[in-house]
Amino acid sequence: MNAQFDVMQCRRLFPALCREITGRPAVFFDGPGGSQVPQPVIDAVGRYLAEANSNHGGVFATSRASDAMLVEAARAVADFLGTDDPETVIFGANMTTLTLALSRALARTWSAGDEVIVTQLDHDANHTPWVLAAQDAGATVQCVRIHPGDCTLDLDDLAAKLSSRTRLVAVCCASNAVGTMPPVTTIAEMAHAAGAQVVLDAVHYAPHALIDVQAWDCDYLVCSAYKFFGPHVGVLWGKRPLLSELRPYKLRTAPEALPGRWMTGTQNHEGIAGTLAAIEYLADLGRPAVGAGASRRAALAAAFARIGEYERPLTAHLIRGLDQIPGIRIWGITDPARLTERTPTVSITHARYRPIEIARYLAERGFFVWCGNFYALALTEALGLEPDGVTRIGLLHYNTIEEIDRLLATLREL
Repeated sequence: MNAQFDVMQCRRLFPALCREITGRPAVFFDGPGGSQVPQPVIDAVGRYLAEANSNHGGVFATSRASDAMLVEAARAVADFLGTDDPETVIFGANMTTLTLALSRALARTWSAGDEVIVTQLDHDANHTPWVLAAQDAGATVQCVRIHPGDCTLDLDDLAAKLSSRTRLVAVCCASNAVGTMPPVTTIAEMAHAAGAQVVLDAVHYAPHALIDVQAWDCDYLVCSAYKFFGPHVGVLWGKRPLLSELRPYKLRTAPEALPGRWMTGTQNHEGIAGTLAAIEYLADLGRPAVGAGASRRAALAAAFARIGEYERPLTAHLIRGLDQIPGIRIWGITDPARLTERTPTVSITHARYRPIEIARYLAERGFFVWCGNFYALALTEALGLEPDGVTRIGLLHYNTIEEIDRLLATLREL
């Protein structure tokens, strides 16, 4: 455990964590479906609505203040993603809406005989948009298999499916169902060698590890602020030449310049203000390690290093405890030596109880967990887990060993 990371000090920033169920503290293991929000983010949303609530482009005080916030938020997200070009940061309603918009634009560049590659590991928001776009263009869809034993991506199958006809490879940075983190840099190299573009879904990855679009050399990346301690706002990033050349669906009055040509209609300004605050919250976690004068990107890198050092022992403790409970099966990577290949999201099934029964039993005792397929339908189908899916226990850096021990004790009672 990283002694320098004070989890209790961190928890005090999250009002939701004070909730009680039947006289005991609620345990928020629902992070993969949406993280809780620290007070500075809540304050930023309210402050925007009270002090700068206005539409874009006015010459008066509130509009100018709002636009200044939007510029700074784009810079913050650029730092968060690892790009030095804030104009390539696009805000939207959510990751799914942005991905559907990108898929429609890319489909215009495809034709019959082209191929698109998706995977069995992905959330449906990084699967079906590309399937629908391929259908519209008359292109063919290939789906990369997983290794069922540890729920990792079969890179040999990817290599076999790549060809000169491949136009796009869509893959997640981390599975929202079983936590697997595919080697996205290697996948991007493989795709580019075949002449294909790469779109990464970093929604589940974002609260756990540092995103680096430049080092990964992906072409597009999507994520959602409500998964990394912010409000419900989606983010799309792309390489500048690609975003500039593609023809998005947009109004005649929308600008041609980036990022406006991709941002349809009035944005969720208060949500974007909260997104800026969420990134500052994360950077503040890293500033004790790098000093107050360090760049925001350096602070974020330090923060995610600390988060990883804290979360991995939690994951090992949870997996070890679950492994000792009869009837429980853990899906995904369980080897303690391979925890850097996964996030602290652990999905289980039980020999006797359905996932919904486990989730309800835990909910009655104050544990918030999800059950089902979490829209990772291709994965649960590949594992033969439909229609019930799994019970998902998702840890974040505000969770504790004590909460895990309570969960394990409750599962043993079941």
